[in-house]
Amino acid sequence: MPHISIIAAVASNNAIGKDNALLCHLPGDLQRFKQLTLHHTIIMGHKTFLSLPNGALPNRKNIVLSKTVHEIPNCIVMGSLEDALESCKNEDEVFIIGGGILYKQALPLADRLYLTHIHANLEGDTFFPMVDYSQWTEITREDLNSGEKCPHSYSFINYERSIIN
Repeated sequence: MPHISIIAAVASNNAIGKDNALLCHLPGDLQRFKQLTLHHTIIMGHKTFLSLPNGALPNRKNIVLSKTVHEIPNCIVMGSLEDALESCKNEDEVFIIGGGILYKQALPLADRLYLTHIHANLEGDTFFPMVDYSQWTEITREDLNSGEKCPHSYSFINYERSIIN
């Protein structure tokens, strides 16, 4: 089985989105997302797919989970996370890219977290699940200051699971 990695930008109050959009524009976070996920499989829920301005992300295998939609251009549509992971069993690493329901399903299975912690409570309607950080080891951390697009400081933190469920 591949490494199951979750990638997300999460506010201090665990908000990850509002009105099917990101909380704020972080160019560095988008660049990091691209660098990490390029040439890998990304798995997302249907609402997350609909939030992408140009549809399927290029140079990645896009798997969209949906029980009602059966075909999406340039994507593989599957009915469950289990089916999606089974289809990726020979890959090195797959990325769960949202949304909130999928993150909650995937968290117990994940062995890596690539999180952008936004150091502010932001208004949202979609939330990241609570993480028991005692089960995770911080591998790398980069702290960044606020900028023009996002008035909040933030940190890129990579974690690996240290306690297996």
